[in-house]
Amino acid sequence: MQSEITFLLNGEICTVSNIDPTTTLLNWLRNEKLLTGSKEGCGEGDCGACTVAVGSLDQGRVNYKAVNACIQFVAMLEGKSVWTIEGLKDASGHLHPVQDAFVQTHGTQCGFCTPGFVMSLFAAHLNEEHYNKQEADTLFAGNLCRCTGYGTIVTAAENMQGVGLDQTDQTRIQNDTTLLEKIKSAKTVCLESDGRMFYSPANADDLADLYAANPEATIVAGATDVGLWVTKQHRELPCVIHLGRVEDLKYIKEEDDKLVFGAGVTHTDAMPVLAKYFPDLGEMMRRLGAVQVRNSGTLVGNIANGSPIGDTPPALIVLGATITLRHGDKRRSIALEDFFIAYGKQDRAKGEFVESVEVPLDQAGAQARFYKISKRFDQDISAVCGCFNIAIEDGQVKEARIAFGGMAATPLRAKAVEAALLGNPWTEATIDAAVDAFEQDYAPISDMRATATYRMLVSKNLLRRYFLETSHSPEQTRMVGAGAFSL
Repeated sequence: MQSEITFLLNGEICTVSNIDPTTTLLNWLRNEKLLTGSKEGCGEGDCGACTVAVGSLDQGRVNYKAVNACIQFVAMLEGKSVWTIEGLKDASGHLHPVQDAFVQTHGTQCGFCTPGFVMSLFAAHLNEEHYNKQEADTLFAGNLCRCTGYGTIVTAAENMQGVGLDQTDQTRIQNDTTLLEKIKSAKTVCLESDGRMFYSPANADDLADLYAANPEATIVAGATDVGLWVTKQHRELPCVIHLGRVEDLKYIKEEDDKLVFGAGVTHTDAMPVLAKYFPDLGEMMRRLGAVQVRNSGTLVGNIANGSPIGDTPPALIVLGATITLRHGDKRRSIALEDFFIAYGKQDRAKGEFVESVEVPLDQAGAQARFYKISKRFDQDISAVCGCFNIAIEDGQVKEARIAFGGMAATPLRAKAVEAALLGNPWTEATIDAAVDAFEQDYAPISDMRATATYRMLVSKNLLRRYFLETSHSPEQTRMVGAGAFSL
């Protein structure tokens, strides 16, 4: 094991030891390195003012991603490259082309949020990604401007479409590649501070052994949830095990009859694969969180934390997904819907972790639709997440799988509604008769996101909406995305 972390900061090797395991990257940058361009606006990964670019080696090439420094732990950065706004200018002091694009379009007002916007576009630029107006809206969904200067900011992104990598960026990427290869380590990182431990293994076997030996540890992938435990709830975590370096859990297998995602696969990497087979799911995942959140959080992490308002579990449940759990060298597989037992309780033994999720591709003609209902369109927690996968044969309901998030203490199937549909003609009369069965399946609560009455009404109306979208000539029920229809 190694007792320090080594990473690159603005192109230079940086080694850190004897650090609190849950020190956030934002606090470390500002307080220890005096790099104050990254700002704290929310401390929970919502506003994007703290955005930095983090690069990782991927098959000999560096892949850059915008991440929220406010909920990223420094200890998670072993073997990575971090760029902040202070590192963008060239050796002569000239602005980076992204910075200059913002200057030319007057893409700033008070300036507080500007570094975060710049870093989001900078990360995309290094990956040679280019954005039109609509795509720029998605790119910047995780960056909030309190002065409402979005028009000029989006124009700056549009103006970067024809700008390639200059010599400075090419040298930057080559330097990162060389140094990341140099500092790459297969050892497990073990940091200790005041009796608190942080482990970062480099392979799945070491992860399994560490968790079996430390079953009370908190497993962290992207810290998009656990980070808030620290920044908002001020929890002290005695032991953390990070799986972000476990390369053999970052696999995606596309087979004839199934998709398999390892526990290290981020939403960013999973989304296009799922969208290829289930376009509507890809559109919902685009709204699951902003780019920074999807770049850090993992598909399996969204399952394993057991939240009743996680968006992917109900979607994967209606697709008939199964998960593989691992304890040491032993594995078992269960249906995803059976994983959730009660609020905060899953079918997972101590020291056992979710290793992968498997999604069957043979859906027998069923039409899958996924609906995220939230107060804001982008980057908001769902009030209700309704997912439907119903197969119609000869005008009758042959199979029905319906599941909701936000309607119960766990992601839960609507089995009474399914029973009311099965074997009946796919007609409006059948839908009208079935909607009341939602009250047998769910007893939602009222909270800050919605009232119980609203949730119940929405669930019934989503079934009606699904019926309209799948049985009539195209109706315009949505304005954007894969679920939108043209009249």
